[in-house]
Amino acid sequence: MSISSSVSIEKLLDLVRDAGAQIMAIYQRPFDVQHKADLSPLTAADLAAHHCLVDGLRRLTPNLPILSEETPAAEYQQRQSWTTYWLIDPLDGTKEFIQRNGEFTVNLALVHQQRAVLGVVYAPALDQLYWGWLAEASDLPVLDLPASAQRTQAFQQREGQEPEPIKVRALPAQQTDWIVLTSRSHPSQALQQWQTEHPAAQYQALGSSLKLCRIAAAEADLYPRLGPTSEWDTAAAQAVLEAAGGKVVRWEDRQPLRYNQRADSLENPWFLAGGGAEFIEGECGGA
Repeated sequence: MSISSSVSIEKLLDLVRDAGAQIMAIYQRPFDVQHKADLSPLTAADLAAHHCLVDGLRRLTPNLPILSEETPAAEYQQRQSWTTYWLIDPLDGTKEFIQRNGEFTVNLALVHQQRAVLGVVYAPALDQLYWGWLAEASDLPVLDLPASAQRTQAFQQREGQEPEPIKVRALPAQQTDWIVLTSRSHPSQALQQWQTEHPAAQYQALGSSLKLCRIAAAEADLYPRLGPTSEWDTAAAQAVLEAAGGKVVRWEDRQPLRYNQRADSLENPWFLAGGGAEFIEGECGGA
């Protein structure tokens, strides 16, 4: 696949902010809720952000494939040939959007060789922006990154303040000091069982991909996701978290979460996200 143009991180941040503005314009007025075939909710904000992102990416990188939650997925026979592509969730946390609790995000990821190598996550209602890239992203012709991009980096920008680098914290030695994030809208029996096995930890419910970003910003330690998610739910925030020094691994075998590997589904396996290598082999495993 030939790449005829490259895009700067600043243009990607502007594009995600534009999508967030489209969402907030609808968030601030009454809106209808429809349901897709899988019964997940859909609003005009999902579609407005989708069109904003897709149109922008087609303009910026016209030769790069785009996979969005709001478009039918390409057949695997076609997708398996994609070395590099955009993976987007225009409105992650539609249930949080409907409940008007602010915990929803715009997710934009660049996937290369089945790994999310760059991610941008924006929570427009909270005015919180997170982004990061892995070192190998600097070698991709589709990206026009600064010279410093040859090393892995992650950043956050909150409420109009200056951007600042972020880095995960080490898992505290005492379980009583663990901050474990859970899904606000998607509980599961498996998670409840895990919580009974780790009763001393501090649990906080949070919506959307903000959970992985809070770990990246050293504001939490673990996120066990013992239930269904889709690839567009996680890719952008996984890139941010890994750029900040964290990990996202499959629950069953502790191998890194990867993308576009299955012919039959774009659903992720259960996974565990955390701030450092010690959480993979430690007592918090419990697979």
